[in-house]
Amino acid sequence: MIREHCERLVTIKLWDTVKEGLREEVYESWPKLRKIRQSLEAPTKKRPSDELMNSGYDKTFLPSLIEDYFTILDTITADHCPTTHVQYCCRFLEFVIDLISQLSTRRIVHLLLEDSHFLVRSRRSALASLESKASLYKQLLNNLRFYQGFEINNFTGKALTDDDMSKEHYAKLKKLQHVAFKNFQPELKRFALSSVGSIDTREQLKTHLNSLKDDKLRSLCESIHLIDKRCQYTRDFLIELVISHHQRRLSQFQILNSQPLYPNEEVLWDEHQIPSDGPRKIKRGKAALPEDEEEAQKPVGEEDITDDITVALPKLNLQFLTIHDYLLRNFVLFRLESSYEIRQNIEDVVRRVKPTPTTRGTEFRGWARMAIPIDNFKITHVLPPKLGHVIPASVSAEVTFTLPARKTQSMNLREEWDELREHDILFLVSITAPNLSEAELKLQAAKKTKFPEKFGITAIRGCEVNLLADEEGGILSDPNPEKRPKYKVGQKRVLKVWLDPAQYQLDKDRKDKKKDTNAPTEEDSKTEGDGTDVYSTFNLLVRRRSKENNFKAVLETVRDLMNQEELKVPSWLKNVFLGYGDPRKCQNVSTTSEITFNDTFVSLDHVKASFPGKTIVLPSLPESEIVPPFRLKFSKNEVHVTPYTLPNMGPYPQDIPKTNSVPFTPVQIDCIKTAMNEGLSLVVGPPGTGKTDVAVQIVSNWYHNFPNQHTLIVTHSNQALNQIFEKIMRLDIDERHLLRLGHGERELDTNSDFSKLGRVDWMLNLRIEMLKQAAELAKSLGISEDVAYTCETAENFFTYEVLARWEKFTTDIEAARKKLRSEETGEDLEEREAKIISDHFPFALFFSNVQPLFAGGSYSSDLEVAEGCFRHVSRIFDQLKDCRAFELLRSSYDRGNYLLMKQAKIIAMTCTHAALKRKELYDLGFKFDNILMEESAQILEIETFIPMVLQNQDPEAPPRLKRIVLIGDHNQLPPVVKNMSILKYSHLDQSLFTRFVKLGVPTVQLDLQGRTRPSIAQLYNWRYPNLGNLPHVLNSPEYSFANPGFLYDYQMIDVADLNGVGESTPSPFFYQNLAEAEFVVATYIYMRMLGYPADRITILTSYNGQKHLLRDVIERRCPPSSGFGRPKKITTVDRYQGQQNDYVLLSLVRTNTVGHIRDVRRLVVAMSRARLGLYVFCRKSLFAHCHELKNTLKFFKERSDKLQLVQNDAYKSPDQPCLRKLDDKVTAFEVQGLQHMVNLTHNQKL
Repeated sequence: MIREHCERLVTIKLWDTVKEGLREEVYESWPKLRKIRQSLEAPTKKRPSDELMNSGYDKTFLPSLIEDYFTILDTITADHCPTTHVQYCCRFLEFVIDLISQLSTRRIVHLLLEDSHFLVRSRRSALASLESKASLYKQLLNNLRFYQGFEINNFTGKALTDDDMSKEHYAKLKKLQHVAFKNFQPELKRFALSSVGSIDTREQLKTHLNSLKDDKLRSLCESIHLIDKRCQYTRDFLIELVISHHQRRLSQFQILNSQPLYPNEEVLWDEHQIPSDGPRKIKRGKAALPEDEEEAQKPVGEEDITDDITVALPKLNLQFLTIHDYLLRNFVLFRLESSYEIRQNIEDVVRRVKPTPTTRGTEFRGWARMAIPIDNFKITHVLPPKLGHVIPASVSAEVTFTLPARKTQSMNLREEWDELREHDILFLVSITAPNLSEAELKLQAAKKTKFPEKFGITAIRGCEVNLLADEEGGILSDPNPEKRPKYKVGQKRVLKVWLDPAQYQLDKDRKDKKKDTNAPTEEDSKTEGDGTDVYSTFNLLVRRRSKENNFKAVLETVRDLMNQEELKVPSWLKNVFLGYGDPRKCQNVSTTSEITFNDTFVSLDHVKASFPGKTIVLPSLPESEIVPPFRLKFSKNEVHVTPYTLPNMGPYPQDIPKTNSVPFTPVQIDCIKTAMNEGLSLVVGPPGTGKTDVAVQIVSNWYHNFPNQHTLIVTHSNQALNQIFEKIMRLDIDERHLLRLGHGERELDTNSDFSKLGRVDWMLNLRIEMLKQAAELAKSLGISEDVAYTCETAENFFTYEVLARWEKFTTDIEAARKKLRSEETGEDLEEREAKIISDHFPFALFFSNVQPLFAGGSYSSDLEVAEGCFRHVSRIFDQLKDCRAFELLRSSYDRGNYLLMKQAKIIAMTCTHAALKRKELYDLGFKFDNILMEESAQILEIETFIPMVLQNQDPEAPPRLKRIVLIGDHNQLPPVVKNMSILKYSHLDQSLFTRFVKLGVPTVQLDLQGRTRPSIAQLYNWRYPNLGNLPHVLNSPEYSFANPGFLYDYQMIDVADLNGVGESTPSPFFYQNLAEAEFVVATYIYMRMLGYPADRITILTSYNGQKHLLRDVIERRCPPSSGFGRPKKITTVDRYQGQQNDYVLLSLVRTNTVGHIRDVRRLVVAMSRARLGLYVFCRKSLFAHCHELKNTLKFFKERSDKLQLVQNDAYKSPDQPCLRKLDDKVTAFEVQGLQHMVNLTHNQKL
C-alpha cells in the first residue's frame, strides 16, 4: 500500500516517458489503458499552470530518479568504489524491489524498468562484477530479477501458471522469429525456421545473434521495441538485451525445489541475509547491540534510532502479489530465522567443544551436551532422480559415534543421545582447527575474524534421522517402545540418516566443477568449486532441542503448498488476504435472520440486556414461562425472541444436557452472533475479557446449529488449547465428537484421554459398555442376548425388535386413548389416559431401576417421559453404529484415522502441530468447515495460514471452509522473532491478525474485563478505549479485601544499587540485577511467612538473565528445609503471556537504559498478569521519564516508592485473604531498602 501523496508519482502518466513503440504495444494488448490515459489528459487544459507544472514533475520524477541511479552506478569502477555510492545503489535497488513487488505500483513501474533496461544495465555494471563489495548488490539484483519476471498478469493481478508463462515465452520468441524471417535473411533464416525449444537457451540465442552485423543487430532491437534510434549501446549490451528478454527461464517451482531446506555454512554466516546483531541502535552517538540473547527479538524503543540498513530479504508488507508470493516470502524468512537460531546453537556448541589442532588432526578438548565427535561417516545409498527431476530422489548415509563412558556434570548424555527418534534433525559439522601463533591470534582478534574462520568450520550439512542402532543392531529409535531392546549394547552407535538431496547435488556439481549455464542466478552460481568432497570431512555431530527443531517440517509444508497448482481459498477471503478490495466484504458473507442460540443466554433478562438500543419482541406468554433456550430473529431494530423446549433425552441424571452458566456481555453476544454468519470474524480480546469463554460458546453453537459440519480449533500454545478444550468438555457436546491432537493433550485436566489412541481406546470401551446395555435390553424383552454380540447384530436387533416395538407402542396408545375417550368421561379421565402409557410401554423392565418411571399425572407428560426413554435407547444404538467401524478396522492406526476423518466433529491442535502434520492430514483427506484460532495475534503469518489450507478438496468443488474466527489482541506481544534484522526489516513478527486489523477488517473488541482488581486494571486499560469491569470484580468480596501484610494492592518499589552495582552483564546480552533479585525473593519469603500459598505467587522479569538469577537466589534462600517452597512460576514476561496469578512480583532489571519494557505491548502484558496484587521492583528514576510508560507510571507515582507493609496481618483463605478491607485506614511502616527487608524476613518478625 502507498501513501496518497506518493500515489501520483506512479500513475500511467509515467508511460509518456517510455518509448512509443513499447507503449503502443501495451496499449494494443490492453485498450482500456489507452482510454484511462486519455481520460487523465483531458482535464489538464482547464487546470492552473502551477498544477500543470506539478503534473510534469510527477511524470518525470521516477524516470529522473532512475537516471540519477545510473549516473552514480556508472561512476563506480574497480579502482573507485566509494562506500556511500554502493550504499546508495543498494538502497535504490531495495526501493525498486518494493515498487515492483506491490501490484498497485507494479502495473506502472514494470514498463518503466523494461524501457530503461534497468536489470541488464545493473547486471553489466562494474559494481556487479566486484567480489568483495558487491555481494549485497548482487543478491538484491537477483531479488529484482525474480520479481520483474514474477508469474503474474500485471494488469489483472491473476496468478499465472507454468503453462501461462510458457505461452508468453513462446509468443515472444515467435514474434522474434517473425521479425527475423521478414527482415533479417539470410543471417537469421535458420533461426526463424527452428523450433522454439531449440533456440531459447542462452548459448543458442548468442550464436544466432552473433551472425548479425552491428547495424542489423541495432535494427533488430528497434524492430522489437527494445531500443529506439536515440539509444547508443554497445554490441555486447544489445546481444545481452535480446537474450535477457527471450531466453528460457526456470520456473519458480523448479528453483524452489532445487534449493536445500537445511542451511549450510555459506547461508549461516552470510551477513547480508542473516546479520549477526541486527540493526545497530544509535544512542547518544554510540552504537549499542540488541538487548538480550533470548529477548533480542524485542522491538527497540522510539528513542532508539536505527541505522538505515539494506539486506537481501523479502518483506512481509500488507499486500502481496499472489498467494505464491506470500508463501515464498514466508518460506525465505522462516528459513533464515531458523538458520539464525541454528547458527547460535552451533556457535555455542563449537565454543564448548574447544576444537584444537594436533598432529593427528583436530581434537575436541571440551565437551557439549548437544554435540558428539563422529568416528566415521559414509554415504550408503543415492537413488536416481525421479522422472522430470534433476536431483536424487533420496540420499542416505551412516554415521558412527561413541557415547561417553560416564555421566558428565549430572547429565546422562548416553540416554539423551539414545533417545534420538526417526525424523529428528541433526547437523554434521566439519572442523579443521587453525594452527595459529600468538601473533596470528592477536591479528585475528583485531580483524574481527568471522566465526567459521576463527574456529575452522569448513562445512555444515543437515540430516534427518532414519534409525539409531546399538553395537548388535538393536533398533533404539523404534517408535514402538515395546520393540526397543531392553538392554543397550556397548558404547558404539550407528546412526542412519537421510541427507538433503538438493544440497547433495550442489555439492556433487561443485566437486565435479560443473556449471549449469541456465542457472537462475548465473552471477551467483556456486557450482564451480574446488573439487573437495565435504562428506569425507565431518567430525562433529550436533543436535538441537526437539521444541526448536521442527523447522524442516514447516519448510516442507510451505514448499508443498507452493507446489500445489491452486490452493482452495474462499473467494471472500482471498482478496483481503492478499491486501486488496473492500475489507468489509469478507464478513457476513452469508447471513441468517434467525439464529438458534442454544444455551448462550442464561435467562430472559440476559436477552434483554444483551441488545441495548433494540426492541425485544416477546411471544404472547407470561414472562415466567419464557425461559432458555431461545431462538432469536433479527430485523432492523427488533429482536424477536422465541423460546423452545429441548426434548427429553432420558430418565437418568446424565441424560440432562449440560448448559452454559456464563452471563455473556452484550459485546460478547455480538461476537457469538457474528460468528454464526459465514465469513471472517475478528475478535480483539484485551486481558481478562473472556476470550476463551466466547470461543467455547461459538464452537458449541456451531456444533448444535450445523451438526454435519466439522470444526477445527487452533491456538499458539498447548496451555491455551487445553483451556478451551477443558471448557468445551463442560458443555453439551458428545465426547465421541471431540479429538485433541498433539503432545499437549497429556496436560489436560481430565481423566479422559482425548488423543487419537486415547479416543480409540475410549470407543472400544464404549462399544463394550453399549453392547452390554443392548444385551440387558434384549434380556428385558425376552430375547436372546446373542443379538448384542457385535455392533452389526445389535443394529439388526434395534431395527427389527426395538424399533418395531416402539412403533407398535405409538400405534397402540393412540388407539387405546381414542377408545377410552369414546367410551368414558369424568374427572379421572386424564389419569386413566396416562395409565395407557405405563400399561403399554415395552421397555419398562429395562428402566426398572428408575422408580417411578411415569408420574401418572397426564398423558402428555408421561408420553414425553416415554419418548425420552426411547431416545436414551436409540442413543445406545447410535453409539454402537459409530463403534462398528472400530470393530471392522483392526489396527490402531486405521481406527485413529477413521476417528479423525469421519467421527470427530471438533478437532483441536496447535498451529505448530498443523504445520508439522499438514502433509499427513492432507493425504488422508482431512476436511473441516469452520476454524477458530485463539491467540492469533501471537502466531506467525504462515503458521496462521497453514491451518486454513489443511484440506484436500475436489478441484472442481467450491472451497469447503465457511467460517473463520480469529481471536487475539494486537496490543499485546507479537510472535517471537529472534533475529533483529528479520524482525525490523522484514516484519516477520507481523501476525495475520494484526495485518487484517491494519487493512481495516472490522473487529469486535471485548469491553469488560473480569480478571483483576479495577485499581490494577487502570494500569493498562488506557490502551483499550472503553474497557470497563465486569460486575463481579466490583462486587465480589475477594476483590474488596486488602492483600495481607501490604498497604497497597499495587506499588512500584525503588531498588538502589547493591554494593555500588545495579544492572550487570556477566555475559553479552545477559542482563541481571542482584539487588532486585534479592529484594523480590525477600518479599516472596515475607509473603510465605504470612501464609500466602506458594502456588498463588508468580515472579516475573523482563530479561532471561534475571530469570536465571532469581531461580538461583530462590534456590539459596528457600531450601527444602525452610518450608517456603517455590513460587508457581519464575519466568519472563514474554513467556507468561496468556497466563495469570493472584500475586505477581515483577523485576524490571535495568538501571542504565529503559530497555524493551518501553514497548507498550510488553508493558500491557506485564501489568495485566496479576489478579489481586502487583509489586514492581525497579530503578524508579530511570523509568519515571519514559514517555511510552507515562500513562501507567502516573498511577505508581501517586504512591510511595518505599515498600509499605502492615503489621499483624495474615493470609486467611483464597476467598477472604484478609480481614482488612482495601480502603480501611491502617498504620503502615516503610521498608527503607533491601537490607531492611532481608532483616525483617531473616529475623521472622516485623
